[in-house]
Amino acid sequence: MDKIDVSKSSLSLWLRDIKLTPKQQEKLFVGREKSRYFAGSKKKAIRILQTNDIIDKSKKEASSFIGSPLFLAGLSLYWAEGTKNSNESVRFSNSDKAMIELMMRWFREICNVPEKKFRVQIHMHNLHCQPDLEKYWSHIVGVPRRQFYKTYIKETSLGQRKNILYNGTCTITVNSRELFRKIVGWKLGLQEYFNISP
Repeated sequence: MDKIDVSKSSLSLWLRDIKLTPKQQEKLFVGREKSRYFAGSKKKAIRILQTNDIIDKSKKEASSFIGSPLFLAGLSLYWAEGTKNSNESVRFSNSDKAMIELMMRWFREICNVPEKKFRVQIHMHNLHCQPDLEKYWSHIVGVPRRQFYKTYIKETSLGQRKNILYNGTCTITVNSRELFRKIVGWKLGLQEYFNISP
């Protein structure tokens, strides 16, 4: 196709009054849609290959971690309580202080999550003090409050008694597709090691 040394804006101005026939419009539309389809298909194929590669490598390395109690405990807890959602975000929630502490060790020592990647959110009832609970969980997880999402506050009826032992629920989030896929691979490797059907 020949090219002319004219800007797109100039061409648009010159050609704005030219009417395309229905057949020309259809041809132009099909061409653009076809191009978008193939570009999208290529990106999807690359994403699938990258995902499978991470999962396969993690699956193979899982057996080398079997001797680590922290690896087994953390992976088992995540397998039971962690998110398995389609957007590939790593998320773990619990109200048990000891369990949250254990998972933070797992994320740091086994998953090697950089400190800046941690995000935390507290779920609490409106009967309790928000700053106190945020400060409490910030100390437990070792993550500064500037990395906290907005606290979710659930309305509670006035007749409900205030539980002085209540500390809300802490949700740890790591927005990493690579880590999500790695955890999937570890889980599959663990299943294979113990001869458990997927």
